[in-house]
Amino acid sequence: MHIKISRLFGIFLLIVWGHAPVGHTSQEVCSPAGDTSQPPVAQSPYGDAIVTASIGDASTLIPILASDSSSAEICGLIYNGLVRYDKNLELEGELAESWEVKDGGLIIIFHLRRGVKWHDGRPFTARDVEFTYLKLIDPDVKTPYSGDFERVKSLEVIDDYTVKVDYKEPFSPGLSSWGMGIMPKHLLENEDLSNTRYSRNPIGTGPYRFKEWKTGEKIVLVSNPDYYEGRPYINRYIYRIIPDQATTFLELQTQGVDQVGLIPLQYSRQTDTPFFKKYYRKYKYPSFGYSYMGFNLRDPKFSDVRVRLALDHAINKEEIISGVLLGLGRVSTGPFPPESWACNKDVRPVPYDPIKARALLKEAGWEDHDGNGILDKDGQEFRFTIMTNQGNDTRKTTAEIIQRRLRDIGVVAEVRIIEWATFLSEFIDKGKYEAVIMGWSLSRDPDCYDIWHSSKTRPGEFNFIGYKNEEVDKLLLEGRREYDKDIRRQIYNRINRLIFDDHPCIFLYVPDALPIVHARFRGIEPAPAGIGYNFIKWYVPTEEQRYTRW
Repeated sequence: MHIKISRLFGIFLLIVWGHAPVGHTSQEVCSPAGDTSQPPVAQSPYGDAIVTASIGDASTLIPILASDSSSAEICGLIYNGLVRYDKNLELEGELAESWEVKDGGLIIIFHLRRGVKWHDGRPFTARDVEFTYLKLIDPDVKTPYSGDFERVKSLEVIDDYTVKVDYKEPFSPGLSSWGMGIMPKHLLENEDLSNTRYSRNPIGTGPYRFKEWKTGEKIVLVSNPDYYEGRPYINRYIYRIIPDQATTFLELQTQGVDQVGLIPLQYSRQTDTPFFKKYYRKYKYPSFGYSYMGFNLRDPKFSDVRVRLALDHAINKEEIISGVLLGLGRVSTGPFPPESWACNKDVRPVPYDPIKARALLKEAGWEDHDGNGILDKDGQEFRFTIMTNQGNDTRKTTAEIIQRRLRDIGVVAEVRIIEWATFLSEFIDKGKYEAVIMGWSLSRDPDCYDIWHSSKTRPGEFNFIGYKNEEVDKLLLEGRREYDKDIRRQIYNRINRLIFDDHPCIFLYVPDALPIVHARFRGIEPAPAGIGYNFIKWYVPTEEQRYTRW
């Protein structure tokens, strides 16, 4: 849009920043330059705070409603799921200590951890899991994650620490879907989740407790001394809202921010200085997601696939990667990033070909009939607006390059920049847009039912562009029922091809994740899961701690 320091590993997210935050899952991790040797964790002191920044504020701290990266980043520290991915991207227990998979995956029995407490001191039990499930399938709850739980035939509480999940049919992403944050029944069972005070004052079981939220300014969390894995070493987590990336960079220069995702210019040129080499460590790895320009497929201008393909031919993706990303990314070829085993390697990017673009538009009836340089059809000029979110310079510049290339073929595109929360609530959710530039952060499992299935188009759901293809709908269901990885690969390869050939959006690029972290933080261990998977083990030596106030 658009996972971890956020720990919601089984879901999709709308990305506000455009480059994966510190904790996003990743592969081919590059370690920072310099001495990375560290003392044993047993010697690690408690204290200090980490200050991170985002251009967009959270929209809600209810985990089943958190669809954007800002909300999920905070929810991931406050709540736990039953399972999570470890540093090597293997599923392990979180609130579930263990589980049994029976009858070919039709039944999963979770054995829950005992002694886990909610932040208000109440015990976590199976009733909280049941409550969360019932809210996920409640048609009155506008959650984009219901698709994973509609496959459940029944959920039975065996006892306070045992839950049996019975599926209607084989469901291969079933286990990973229980990475969803579990909510407290005793606090929320009589609440309207879309309008509850707990959306801004959450209670979870996670490593950090909520302290305060000043809208548009900051969200502050404090470490949970009763966390089942042990109290985090970093006392406070401060999430600052800084709507402008240039301002964020100035904060890095004054050490007012400890961790953020860099834009390519900052990574490649502006941080290659003695100051940054002394005080910060940079990391680079492929993000597991992509950026795209999506069309509102309900708009008649974009109903003809020849028009969408023509606009794709008019855009030079390599120009964007070279000029905007400074080479720190690759062209996207569909709904799966190159690192995914589901990615169809035979799908090739649409080549930059403005002549072909004009020819396709002419076939679709768009020509310059009055000689003013703008294509028209039935008396209407081909004009539309590209929207993207405020503060993301990469997306803004990408939109401007697209604007220029479209003008070359006689199409006028205006660029409109909107504050993130307003962008989602007033334009995306209400379908009030023509085209958008956004990004997806993806689950490691290739199941993308919630993004592409034609049933997932309600406000707040992920198929907001209105894509519909009956064969894709059928294959998405087949992919969820199949456990054999080779057969699933064939299914998702076909989905990749069909979606790409339909051109419901222009797949632009897969950016590299470019996090930077202050050098005083120790315990960072790059792995296939990125660098944020073990955040609770990060620490700062006592003599280097900057923030002493609890």
